[in-house]
Amino acid sequence: MGPGQVCWALLLALGLCRAHQARPRHVLLIVGIIGKKHVGPETVFPFDFAYTEENESVLQVGRNITRIKLLVRKFLQTRDDRPFFLYVAFHDPHRCGHSQPQYGPFCEKFGNGDSGMGRIPDWTPQIYAPQDVQVPYFVPDTPAARADLAAQYTTIGRMDQGIGLVLQELQGAGVLNDTLVIFTSDNGIPFPSGRTNLYWPGVAEPLLVSSPEHRKRWGQVSEAYVSLLDLTPTVLDWFSIPYPRYAIFGSKTVQLTGRSLLPALEAEPPWTTVFGSQSHHEVTMFYPMRSVQRGDIRLVHNLHFKMPFPVDQDVYVSPTFQDLLNRTAAGRPTGWYKDLHNYYYRERWELYDHGRDPRETQNLAADPRYAQVLDLLRAQLAKWQWETHDPWVCAPDRVLEERLWPQCRPLHNEL
Repeated sequence: MGPGQVCWALLLALGLCRAHQARPRHVLLIVGIIGKKHVGPETVFPFDFAYTEENESVLQVGRNITRIKLLVRKFLQTRDDRPFFLYVAFHDPHRCGHSQPQYGPFCEKFGNGDSGMGRIPDWTPQIYAPQDVQVPYFVPDTPAARADLAAQYTTIGRMDQGIGLVLQELQGAGVLNDTLVIFTSDNGIPFPSGRTNLYWPGVAEPLLVSSPEHRKRWGQVSEAYVSLLDLTPTVLDWFSIPYPRYAIFGSKTVQLTGRSLLPALEAEPPWTTVFGSQSHHEVTMFYPMRSVQRGDIRLVHNLHFKMPFPVDQDVYVSPTFQDLLNRTAAGRPTGWYKDLHNYYYRERWELYDHGRDPRETQNLAADPRYAQVLDLLRAQLAKWQWETHDPWVCAPDRVLEERLWPQCRPLHNEL
């Protein structure tokens, strides 16, 4: 956490919220979004100010940092005196080799000034040599993967400079010192074991929070476990807005399972547990998983463990994955810490001890020494699933029938 720091880490969204010194309990916000839009429909998630792929090129509103800067300026100039929530969703550092391959695997060439690439006035491209990049343990250490990482690093640099421009616009409008800035991502890196997985590389995300009202911990790092579920309670807390009470599916009262991060800006909280959920990334990628991390121990429940794990389109066509496929088919060394068979076919329960096995290579679910821990985490995970009305709470060996008791009814499907 720090005073508006800029970080190179993977970032997909920047949330900005302005509050007056005395925040009223009932406020009417002006809400804006710039860039990637992953919420809908409009009747449920309306925006007063919207420039997204629905009305402009996603390259312009998500990667052209000069265009993003000007849109932020327009938002700040056209708003009234109401407090605001501005969601700036950079499309960097997403892959784009599957959709705009002419700009490179991460659109790292877009706007760099080369012939046919256009030029982004506020961007100074940073080019990285593949042999110099640091290769994470879960990425194959091959020339193809190194070049892939180097391309992504360039787009991370573009996003990084773009965030600086956004902060400058807030300062120029005189609202930076009244603004809560949240800097985060919605998933892990788009490489094998990363995004679409509930392994550590898929769920570890950057999170920086800068509050003008909480200077005590500026520049400090928190070791507390938090998740994106905590962002809505944080924003509501910032504006002193109570969460609305309503029900869905008849009598199911909706409750937030996250918690406000503002107390963590005052003192280190004793938060040691966090949950994760993944059902599908693309329509053909249905592979529901749930997870819970408590301290160093992570439990992953693969509900469709009898099926091969699916690979999303942009990762499949990436230089890294194509090289991995080719090396595997040819029987050549892959430079990877896993093999494709074990990546595709997973156990139903995966239990890892990060303290002893930070790369999550030793599944301890069948280890009798961890039986008590396994039972505890399975109970915690099931409790969270019931609280969040997860329709997969009984799967895969039982089916949910809400009008019967017990509600989880056996399928006798040999699982």
